[in-house]
Amino acid sequence: MLHRDRVRVRIVRYDRKGRPEGRVLDILERRKAPIIGRLLHEGGVWVVAPEDKRYGQDILIPKNATASGHAGQVVAIELTEPPSLYSQPVGRVTEVLGEIDDPGMEIEIAVRKYEVPHRFSPETIAQAAALPDKLRPVDRRHRVDLTDVPLVTIDGEDARDFDDAVYCEPHRQGRGKNAFDGWRLVVAIADVSHYVKPGEPLDRDAYERATSVYFPRRVIPMLPEKLSNGLCSLNPDEHRLAMVCDLLVDRGGEVTAYQFYPAVIRSHARLTYTEVAAILANTRGPEAVRREALVPHLLHLHEVYRALLKHRAVRGAVDFETTETQIVCDDHGRIEKIVPRVRTEAHRLIEEAMLAANVCAADFIAQAEHPSLYRVHEGPTPEKRTTLQNYLRALGLGLGLSEEPKPGEYQAIAAATRDRPDATQIHTMLLRSMQQAIYSGIKGSHFGLAYEAYTHFTSPIRRYPDLLIHRVLKALLHGKRYHLSTGVVEHAPKVRRGGKAPKPHMQEAERWEAAGAHCSANERRADEASRDVEAWLKCRYMRDHLGEEFAGTVSAVASFGLFVTLDALYVDGLVHITELGGEYYRYDEVRQELRGERTGVRYVVGSRVRVQVSRVDLDGRKIDFRLVREGEDDRLLARGRAASGKPGRTGDGTATAALDAVHRADREARGGTRRSRGDAAGGAKKQATVARKSRAPRKPR
Repeated sequence: MLHRDRVRVRIVRYDRKGRPEGRVLDILERRKAPIIGRLLHEGGVWVVAPEDKRYGQDILIPKNATASGHAGQVVAIELTEPPSLYSQPVGRVTEVLGEIDDPGMEIEIAVRKYEVPHRFSPETIAQAAALPDKLRPVDRRHRVDLTDVPLVTIDGEDARDFDDAVYCEPHRQGRGKNAFDGWRLVVAIADVSHYVKPGEPLDRDAYERATSVYFPRRVIPMLPEKLSNGLCSLNPDEHRLAMVCDLLVDRGGEVTAYQFYPAVIRSHARLTYTEVAAILANTRGPEAVRREALVPHLLHLHEVYRALLKHRAVRGAVDFETTETQIVCDDHGRIEKIVPRVRTEAHRLIEEAMLAANVCAADFIAQAEHPSLYRVHEGPTPEKRTTLQNYLRALGLGLGLSEEPKPGEYQAIAAATRDRPDATQIHTMLLRSMQQAIYSGIKGSHFGLAYEAYTHFTSPIRRYPDLLIHRVLKALLHGKRYHLSTGVVEHAPKVRRGGKAPKPHMQEAERWEAAGAHCSANERRADEASRDVEAWLKCRYMRDHLGEEFAGTVSAVASFGLFVTLDALYVDGLVHITELGGEYYRYDEVRQELRGERTGVRYVVGSRVRVQVSRVDLDGRKIDFRLVREGEDDRLLARGRAASGKPGRTGDGTATAALDAVHRADREARGGTRRSRGDAAGGAKKQATVARKSRAPRKPR
């Protein structure tokens, strides 16, 4: 039996914590996906050590099945003989990926490890190649011409596809004192559904991927580049097809009216978040002078954003200020630096405009009682609510949660604790108590955003659910209904006045729910693959910092230790509980803390610590830290210098090697390995002695 096999199990007992234990009765299905690993030649035998350690054992490779791979290379294999009780699994190499240090190898590993589709079918490539390079007269039929409206795209500096454009102008309705004052907000989204039709090769590949996958320096798109960066990208001064959400927003930020329609647009500029933020901050600065004709429209966008933000507060939507990071790589694909992403007014402006359009799409579909995919984010489970309630009570906070928590309660707690020293800790616990958002065919609320119904309409280039929403909207605009099971658009049955639209057939509803589950699973798969690559890059990056010390913040507490985020590098690692000192630490799950029984030292989320990078496991994607106490650095360095025979500093290779040996001796002497304490200390100190002798200068004879 190997990792990811489907098995039938019989529960035989429960352990002390109530967890079931079982016995495997039968293997129902063996995973046919390739296994990625390093090809090794040991003792005259070829084996592959799986990159994913959950496979648990090496795989034998016959000498005539190595596909000309060399020892040390990364390969993909398929099993030819499954493991048995007395024998190892046997396989053959199907693809040689290259050397482990090749640029981009971590991405090649991740896409195969997580089974991310990364090659378009020949039929899809052929269909994309046959698409026109520019709009044809037939493409413009039955569309509103908005090419004279100064819509603009606002994205990051590194963005390559532009699927949304915005425009805003003041709107006044009526006369006199009772005239309505507000704004007209136009959100134009690339009309991917015009080119990607149900059942065609482009659609089949897009559904299989369900989302684009973003890695540092590389994107695996949901659609071929001719669409994602060409026909469907709202490039400046190019005529493009779009689905438009045209909204009226009042002074209080409430959407009072909206309509959807297909259009032809022309983006008047490709703006960046940095550029727009600079213009909003200084309307007479160089950026504003360069975009002089667009400045009034950007100011109107900022006004409607402030109004939408006001309504967000009224709804009680949850808003946490978290730090997101961006990995900057060099030409070889290695991390050059990790920097925090700064969220400006321009970021929030676009976010609020997209939220408004998504809500209108959900409302339009819900009113028509048409089956669709909703973005559902449920409130905390009773168990998570109780855990959070106990935590808040343990902190002595007077704020609590009701039996059925509302988003406003979360936001009230976040706002009330924003200035506390442990604000990060509290906000982290609030975030962890929430459930994960999913796609569902059943209409549900979005807890975090405080919407009764919400869907995704604004990114059809990179998300398949958005493409489905566009198809539904188009069908409804023509008085028809879209059938997911067949992809056929049919005329909607007539409904008598006061009557209700017929409910979708049970099989159709089940298909929508299955599509939601598929898109949710692939979204998680994309996130896992992206995190895996980032973790690999960070481990590779931290190998150059072994032995160095950094200040950091405790980001999570577990029974086995502390997770620490380094201030300067924004890298996470584990301080194992055996590295916290020579006493017993008790884990308090309610308070989320580790407390020393003898000294009373407490470690909680948000605690400031100083750590040393002690170990990096590239294959396991793990970084280990060692807690450094005040005054201990000098003592350890003195030992390191004495061992090396010459001055050194933390980070110096000579001193670091000896220092690492001393740390191993100290750690293993405290019982950090499976060996007995005496043997561990003796063995480690022997290694330290070897390190000292190998690096000490020879005395003249």
